[in-house]
Amino acid sequence: MYAAWGDDLPQRLRDEGLRQRLATAGVRRLQLNLDDEDVVPAMRIATGPDHIAAIISVWADADPDVTAALAGATDRLAGWEVDERLPIPPPDTHHGVRLDALANVAVLQRPDDLDRDEWLHRWLVDHTPIAIATQATFGYVQNIVTRELTEVPRRVDALVEELFPSAGMVDMHAFYGSGGDDAELSDRLTRLMASVGRLGFDHDIDLVPGSRYVYDPQLTSG
Repeated sequence: MYAAWGDDLPQRLRDEGLRQRLATAGVRRLQLNLDDEDVVPAMRIATGPDHIAAIISVWADADPDVTAALAGATDRLAGWEVDERLPIPPPDTHHGVRLDALANVAVLQRPDDLDRDEWLHRWLVDHTPIAIATQATFGYVQNIVTRELTEVPRRVDALVEELFPSAGMVDMHAFYGSGGDDAELSDRLTRLMASVGRLGFDHDIDLVPGSRYVYDPQLTSG
């Protein structure tokens, strides 16, 4: 997975020539989460001076040509090898067709004072069912960083993708699945934030809203 910065990334990253270069480098599947005009109302959080403009996911054997191809299409790139887990598998979409959703990716760092095994237990065992029960997610992907592929601006230990109804960009009840009940919304927020705090996911976080596109790089249309 890669975080990318730069202008006009929705156009640059969806370029057919880039997909052809990635296919040549052995990429079997490409996913783009693009902070574009379709998610303008959504919330963003940045740890640095510039918001991450895109999250790129590739399924391939580690190959420097993949990183080089993506670096050539962006102004700045940071990459990690990850171990993917799918508590809620995202719905399938056609090649190059935008999923009707708000696709949030959180770029996360484990607190220094929390042992890695304890952190993983709190996240994968304790937190996961709470996150699912308190939000209107219909796709939930946990990516545990196993190593860095590039120079990175800060240590990153996980990248989490959650899919929400598009209305969740402007409607908290739609985001949290509370059905317009303010008391239920308050209860869900309280439970979720308490669990997030145990993980240290309430600080040192980049939150990237996006439009989600999936490609088979072998296909040249879309």
